[in-house]
Amino acid sequence: MRRRAKIYAGLAAAIVPVTSVIMALGGTPASAAIGGSGPYPADYETSATLANHTIFRPQTLPSERLPIVVWGNGGCSANGLSQGNFLREIASHGFLAIANGAPNGSGSTTSQMLTQSIDWAVAENSRQGSKYYNKIDTSKVAVAGFSCGGLEAYAVSNDPRVTTTGIFSSGLLNDADDYQLRRLTKPIAYFVGGPSDIAYPNAMDDWGKLPAGLPAFMGNLNVGHGGTYDQANGGEFGRVATLYLKWRLKGDTTAGRNFVGADCGLCRSQWSVQQKNLTLDDGTPPTTPPPTTPPPTTPPPTGTTGCTAVYSVQDQWNGGFVANVSVTAGTTALTGWRVTLILPSGASVSSLWNGVSSGTSGTITVANQSYNGRLAAGQATSFGFQGTGSGSGATASCTGS
Repeated sequence: MRRRAKIYAGLAAAIVPVTSVIMALGGTPASAAIGGSGPYPADYETSATLANHTIFRPQTLPSERLPIVVWGNGGCSANGLSQGNFLREIASHGFLAIANGAPNGSGSTTSQMLTQSIDWAVAENSRQGSKYYNKIDTSKVAVAGFSCGGLEAYAVSNDPRVTTTGIFSSGLLNDADDYQLRRLTKPIAYFVGGPSDIAYPNAMDDWGKLPAGLPAFMGNLNVGHGGTYDQANGGEFGRVATLYLKWRLKGDTTAGRNFVGADCGLCRSQWSVQQKNLTLDDGTPPTTPPPTTPPPTTPPPTGTTGCTAVYSVQDQWNGGFVANVSVTAGTTALTGWRVTLILPSGASVSSLWNGVSSGTSGTITVANQSYNGRLAAGQATSFGFQGTGSGSGATASCTGS
C-alpha cells in the first residue's frame, strides 16, 4: 500500500498558492543570469511560439548539437525560473533545457506543457531561419521534474521520443497510477532528498515496482525535500543531474562511471545509491552467461514449447483496462521471445510497455525489448499494456528463440 503525505499531495495537485509553494521549497527562486560552470555560459529566453515556457541555452550556441531536457517545476509552479540556477547549470554543459512556465510567471502547469516543449524543439531544429536550425539533437530527450513536476514527467515518460526520465524528490501518490511505472521502457533515475524528504516513501515505493530489467538509478542525498536547486549552479543536485544527462544524452562514459558499478563515483560520496540493470554502454547485463555447450544436432523446438505466456487483467473500468502478460522460459535459456495475443472483439491496445508490438487489435504480436529478451531456464519477465474495451477473454501464447 502506497504511503501518501498530505503536504506532498497538495503540491502535486497544484492547489497550494504559488507563493506558498515557493516558500515551502526553500525561498524565493534566484534570478537567472548568464553563467553556469560548464564550457558554454548559459542564459534564458522566451519564444512567442512556445508560450508560457522558459528556455535555458548556451548564450553562444556550440558547434555540437544540444540534447533536449524538458522540466516540470516544484509545486507545478508556472514560474519558469523556480529552479533557474539548476537549469542554467545544465544548459551551460551543452543542453537545451526548457522549463514549464514563463519567467516569474504565476499559476500552475500541466504535463502537456512538457510535450509542447519537445514539439517546439523538434520544430525549431528543422525550421530554416531558426537559430536552432540543425543545432538540436532531437534523438536525445530527457523528461524530468521536481516534486509535482516529477509527476508531470511520469505522465509523459512513455512519449516515444523520450530517451530517459529523471524523477527529483517525487513519487506517485496513488497505487492506481502504478500503470505509469509498468509502461516504462527507457532508463530512469531518481534523485531524492533522503528519509527527511516528504516524497521519500513514494519514491522508494515506485523504485520497488519498476519493471524487471529496466535500467534504473536511485540516489538519496540527505538534504530534505527542498534539494539544492537554489544554490550556486544548482548545488550538488545540479552537479549530479548534469553528470547523469551527459552520460545518458551524450554518451559520456566517464560521467556514467559515477552511477554504474559497486565502486561508482557516487557510491563513494555522501549519496546513498541503489542500482538496477546498469551498464556503461546503455545495455543491460545478461541474466545468465551465454551458453558454452555445443549447439544441438537437431533443430530447436518450435511453437510454444520454448516459453509460456500467462495473460491477466490488472484493472478494468468502463471502456478500458490494464493487462499484464508474464513470459516464462522453458527448460532451456532464451535469447528472445515473441508472444501472440488474441484480443476479444472490440478491444484494442492504446499503449504498451516492456515489449515491441505489431498491431493494436485482433491478433497482435509482442516481441521482447533489448533488455528483457535473454532469460535463463525457468526465468520470467513481463510486459503490460493499457487497452480500450474489455480485457476479459484474451489469450496469449509464446514462442522462444
